[in-house]
Amino acid sequence: MDCFEFLKIMMFLFNGVIFLAGAAILGVGVWVKVDSSSLLSVLGKIESAPPELDQLLNVGYLLIAVGGVLLIMGFLGCCGAIKESRCMLLLFFVAVLVVFIAEVAGAIVVLVFKPLAENLVSQLGEKAVEVIKKDYGAKPDITGPWNVTMDGLNCCGFYNYTDFDNSPFYNDSGMTYPKECCRNVTCNSENAAKSNIPGCLPRMIKLIDDNIVIIGAVALGIAALEIAAMAVSMSMYRQIGAK
Repeated sequence: MDCFEFLKIMMFLFNGVIFLAGAAILGVGVWVKVDSSSLLSVLGKIESAPPELDQLLNVGYLLIAVGGVLLIMGFLGCCGAIKESRCMLLLFFVAVLVVFIAEVAGAIVVLVFKPLAENLVSQLGEKAVEVIKKDYGAKPDITGPWNVTMDGLNCCGFYNYTDFDNSPFYNDSGMTYPKECCRNVTCNSENAAKSNIPGCLPRMIKLIDDNIVIIGAVALGIAALEIAAMAVSMSMYRQIGAK
């Protein structure tokens, strides 16, 4: 096997991974948009929410866009390698380069605007608690998604069980809390305090912190894959041109 054939195989493998990753991200994006029981759908119903929340709620569209771009990139790379098309290889190189630059810029933005994100979460928390106290137990479109979220994350409320104080559910059930806030006992104030079930926000933060090494490793792996794919595509581009 000569060097050029090896590059073709590597290019095909790289882009097969990129294509599958794009399909997976596209599927997740579609699921996020159609899943009416998700926490994002609950947050979307919050009145007077911070304007920045709209960007968070559009994460489904962002995932669909990213997945679609990765699918196109994978297709261009595979076809360019198989057909030995310099045009496709160049388009693939440019697309990967743009995505790589966007990822680096996004990482910088996240680091720079971290205080702004913390302020947004604080504002969002206040509005979320207001909605719980006003509508939980009275409106199925609020109660159902919250129950699904709390059951799935093993959490209680946005911050803790006190978010449900004076809510329709709390008042109608004889001053008790949702069953997710206690450990298989009658969920009154005393048992909820003893159970000490964390709120959904602290639970999500802990989940991210516990998996930060994995998240970082995946991010570095993706960056390394993109750099390798760009190097291989440009090498093939030059070799095809030299033939």
